[in-house]
Amino acid sequence: MQIKAFFDPATSTLTYVTWDEASGDAVIIDPVMDYDPVAARVSSESADAVTDFVKSEGLSVHWILETHAHADHISGSQILKDRLGAGVVIGSRITEVQAVFKEALNLGEGFATDGSQFDRLLADGETLEAGTLRIEAINTPGHTPACVSYKIGDAVFAGDTMFMPDFGTGRCDFPGGSAETLYDSVVNKLYKLPDSTRVFVGHDYQPGGRGLEYETTIGAAKAENIQLRGDTDREQFVTWRSQRDATLKLPRLIFQSIQVNVNAGRLPEPESNGKRYLKLPLNLFD
Repeated sequence: MQIKAFFDPATSTLTYVTWDEASGDAVIIDPVMDYDPVAARVSSESADAVTDFVKSEGLSVHWILETHAHADHISGSQILKDRLGAGVVIGSRITEVQAVFKEALNLGEGFATDGSQFDRLLADGETLEAGTLRIEAINTPGHTPACVSYKIGDAVFAGDTMFMPDFGTGRCDFPGGSAETLYDSVVNKLYKLPDSTRVFVGHDYQPGGRGLEYETTIGAAKAENIQLRGDTDREQFVTWRSQRDATLKLPRLIFQSIQVNVNAGRLPEPESNGKRYLKLPLNLFD
């Protein structure tokens, strides 16, 4: 199994193409749509790079996997679906996130909260076939209630649940998030995988100005993660994570991202003048 990472420096996001070298069967994980918030302009440079790579390698992409409804970047899943014919997959608990943000962002009575915008919803432990690849969904809620890690071969793609050991874990202060639940997801699920399991993270914020890193192992995380090691006390982590989250600002693109990502990466429909508009609620969390 081969893995190619693409890094978006504007949002510190990692997108992965994973494929079986013998068959060319592939999946894409957490693609990005480029967005300039000052110009209110979307573009496809990140998706173009992924598309070019897939075509140059002659890969057959079966699925586009979302680890959760991201709050820091707009998903490029629909761009890649249109180009490559691959369905979009997310965890079945996305319905909980859709219900929260349908009300919070007033998305309208016609906005479905049953996950039907996606091509496949995966339950915890469910296996998805992608040609010769087998993808196991591992529910890892905490950052959001709908977070899923995907295990493919000897690798697990952890999204925002866990980062490189020198950065720690995802925040837990979004609606439905829970530091207690995140602890359980990491310690009782991810840390139960073999120590040799490769871990690919959803973001790398390059603490201390170090170079880009996006791959670790379960064993290294258990021994070295600065926020949550294998022997970290649950109450200690919950207290620290909660105090830390209370100091954090909202992600810069949370409102633009969420309203698109709960709709499987679809931009709002054009209005009567042919233009699309994103909503920016005022004082939502006051």
